[in-house]
Amino acid sequence: MPRSARRPALRPAAEPPGSALEPRTWQGIVYRPCQAGASEVRRLFQFAGAWAPTAEPGELAWEAQTDGRLVAGVLVERAGEHGFVHGPVAVDVPPGEDALAVAAQLVAALLPQVRSLGMSAVYTRPQGLDRVWVRAGFVPVPEAMLPASLRNRPGTGLYAWRRPGTYEIATPDAEGGGRRRGGR
Repeated sequence: MPRSARRPALRPAAEPPGSALEPRTWQGIVYRPCQAGASEVRRLFQFAGAWAPTAEPGELAWEAQTDGRLVAGVLVERAGEHGFVHGPVAVDVPPGEDALAVAAQLVAALLPQVRSLGMSAVYTRPQGLDRVWVRAGFVPVPEAMLPASLRNRPGTGLYAWRRPGTYEIATPDAEGGGRRRGGR
């Protein structure tokens, strides 16, 4: 058999992936990175009585809007390659829409940006939204897995999402000198 016959066929070039920041529309609601910064989402958190971290550079914020009004938002507090998701908070969703479905779509829209930033893990408190987190690929983890810089957030329970292709959740070493692997 000639050598060229043994070579694998060239695969067609894949289409370039869309931007992680492209808005999504689902059921007439637009999900996108905050256009006016996280301040609008923070006001939504305040209206709903939800805790939000202190504003810091580098945080991520996504919003859900319909008819020009904010109906949901989510914040991600960053600490190096790790993050902590606050929310989602959904209020005043359009009639006939399920607030839980809006929250799930908001989390689904946020995760591609988390991936594109190379974050290895993001954490959240379940807040009764277990179905949202599990469907998005979050798994329950012990509190000891949470990096020290993200500890002392209100709530109980802890879920973590890991970048696709990894099977362990990397956490900082207790001494801060390196990384240790979870799951051993």
